[in-house]
Amino acid sequence: MPETSFQGQIVDTEPASDVFLVIGIPGSGKSSVSAALARRFPLGAHIEGDHLQDLIVEGGHLPSPEEDLEADRQLLLRARNASVLARSFHAAGVVPVIDDVVVRRAHLEFYLEQLKDLPLRLIVLAPAAEVVSRRVAERDKVLADDWSFLDDALRSELAGEGTWFDSSDLTLEETVDAVLAKG
Repeated sequence: MPETSFQGQIVDTEPASDVFLVIGIPGSGKSSVSAALARRFPLGAHIEGDHLQDLIVEGGHLPSPEEDLEADRQLLLRARNASVLARSFHAAGVVPVIDDVVVRRAHLEFYLEQLKDLPLRLIVLAPAAEVVSRRVAERDKVLADDWSFLDDALRSELAGEGTWFDSSDLTLEETVDAVLAKG
């Protein structure tokens, strides 16, 4: 590759049309929907919160039902890092689609502050609890804890925030179609 091949190259172009934050409880379909949604754009990026957490290779604290202040700090760190990536992709004309488990108002407000001034579309995936339980039982990804109690927290703390989708009876493609139709 010639030494001058990067000269004059501009990374940031026309900003992307949208920034998506797809939230819900574990098993609600966030990762699948987010990846499929990002693929619908000519330039789309899927930013998965769990993958950002995996970047901490020593001393990582995963969220747990018990109080763990370090796990909470790392949850906000991954939200900040997801937001930094989203800002970078957005500026370069790539539609970023973040997916993360967000069920508490304080966590959502942290994300909203990090993503302020962007054309944010907040998508809340909220299939029925029994559908989530079935999906969790059928998937390859094994959860260390039962997180079904988070459904109540999501519905009570975040009611009225974003656009909600009950994907209980929808296929993956139908869910993505519904998200895009609510533009």
